[in-house]
Amino acid sequence: MGVKKILVPYNFTELDKKALDFVIQTFSGIQDAEVILCNFFTPAPRIPVKDSPGLEKMQESMSYLNQLISEQEENLKKTREILVSEGFAERGVKVVFKPKKKEIPNHIVEMATAEKADLIVLNRKSGIVSRFFTKSVFNRVVMTLKDTVVCIVS
Repeated sequence: MGVKKILVPYNFTELDKKALDFVIQTFSGIQDAEVILCNFFTPAPRIPVKDSPGLEKMQESMSYLNQLISEQEENLKKTREILVSEGFAERGVKVVFKPKKKEIPNHIVEMATAEKADLIVLNRKSGIVSRFFTKSVFNRVVMTLKDTVVCIVS
């Protein structure tokens, strides 16, 4: 059985772009290949502003954060269009843009399981210090999943 479904967590970093380039170079010629681009964003908090000028100013800041989230969603859709223009079928590229409700590795594992992904393409940050603070997303995904190929692009 060949690779049919490829899960690509995407957060617009240079390493994410490198992982996307890998997917394009490796799988764009495969007719049945499906790519699932996913991004789990931190939602802006909702603040009740009832009769409070100070909180109204905070609400303006929240509006700005919501605008940034909308822009991020649009950029993910544009990334989808790049995949389509590089040879993936229009119906074969799915975008998932969801609010983060738990840790990112848990979201990735759940998405891979729900979508029955054959391959997950992740990247890793270099440097021991950064891995210490990020709790190594790829390490946690690899240790949790079974019967799924995980490709690490660095």
